[in-house]
Amino acid sequence: MSELYRFIHAEKANHPVTRLCRAVKIARSSYYAWCEGEAARQARRAADDALAHEITVLHIASRKTYGVPRVHAELRRLGRPVNRKRVARVMREAGIQGVTRRKRRSLTRADKKARPAPDLIGRDFHAEIPGTKLVGDITYLPTAEGWLYLACWLDLATREVVGYAMADHHRASLVVDALKMAHGRAELRPGCVIHSDRGSEYTSAEFRSEIAELNLRQSCGRTGSCFDNAAAESFWALLKEEIGTRTWPDRATARAEVFDFIETFYNRRRLRKHKVLGYLTPAETKQRHQHALAA
Repeated sequence: MSELYRFIHAEKANHPVTRLCRAVKIARSSYYAWCEGEAARQARRAADDALAHEITVLHIASRKTYGVPRVHAELRRLGRPVNRKRVARVMREAGIQGVTRRKRRSLTRADKKARPAPDLIGRDFHAEIPGTKLVGDITYLPTAEGWLYLACWLDLATREVVGYAMADHHRASLVVDALKMAHGRAELRPGCVIHSDRGSEYTSAEFRSEIAELNLRQSCGRTGSCFDNAAAESFWALLKEEIGTRTWPDRATARAEVFDFIETFYNRRRLRKHKVLGYLTPAETKQRHQHALAA
């Protein structure tokens, strides 16, 4: 029907509107009503185009990873009270979409001779105070030089990556180096729970010695159960989807990109939905906790 109205609008300079309406079997009142609404439709299209531009900028800034929920949250943080359904429609029409997670293979290789620590987490991946519960794991990234192994520790109170280390191996020293960084950076409290899977790196004498020296408590999930360390597994899925799954030309390039993702984007800029506080970055969540404790 809109095509007929546009045809009449285009031809009315050459023919009377009455004759055109009669030819296409449309009432003149309907045509004039369409004309009155055209200005509003053009204004809406212009507003949608402007919103699509804002969304594109935010999407690119998020490394093209944000979907509708985080784009909507980011717009609200910037003072744009836009409806979430409208954001979804504009993103759909513009072909803008977030990334989806892929399943990863586990590196866990249990040492059958080692005696694992008890599970002190019990799938409760929540902490009220920073520096009281950390979860850790190891993943690997493919490069033309071979694998680059990455070990991380996340604080469950803020979901901030507080410690990490990268190397061309996944021996116990890798997770020890990441833990030393977390201890120096996150002000871990005495008795802080350090949770991981039962991989040989975490049941090694070297790692346990470091745990004891730093006055921390070790916790291990069951072998072969990703749910017992779901928070760490979730972070790996997020990292893989947002930096992309490809083969880097060398370990130095992969290392630089992981560093940039963690330090520049994930810890300081990436929004995460908090059950009470709404969408916040890990750094903002940490500041909220610090202010609450100071008060």
